[in-house]
Amino acid sequence: MESTARYHEHIEDCIRSAQHCHDVCLRSAMDHCLHAGEAHVEPEQYCLLMNCVDICQLTANFQTGRSRFSAQLCGLCAEICETAARSCAQIDGMAHCAQACADCAQACRRAGGVHDVNCGYGAA
Repeated sequence: MESTARYHEHIEDCIRSAQHCHDVCLRSAMDHCLHAGEAHVEPEQYCLLMNCVDICQLTANFQTGRSRFSAQLCGLCAEICETAARSCAQIDGMAHCAQACADCAQACRRAGGVHDVNCGYGAA
């Protein structure tokens, strides 16, 4: 019973973290980066930020819908968020975005791990 509760806790944490990261990164892109210019809107940085926005929303949706592909998507989301966290940490005024990305990556890694051990999640 405890492992089931922990499993659901990891999944819910992943959903919350992905939704939060999506919101923070989207607001940062639209409200901060576009107005700040310079490094904030360099194509590679801005594209990475928008990739993070998209993958976080998709990950939250897949988790909520109990998709059988959630574990794979969690791994990809974690990788993108880790990359975005490192990139944002190097740009002035983006510490809050870097932290949201790092938190999301960690939550996705945990959730991806519980998918691997819980055979019933998202079974067709």
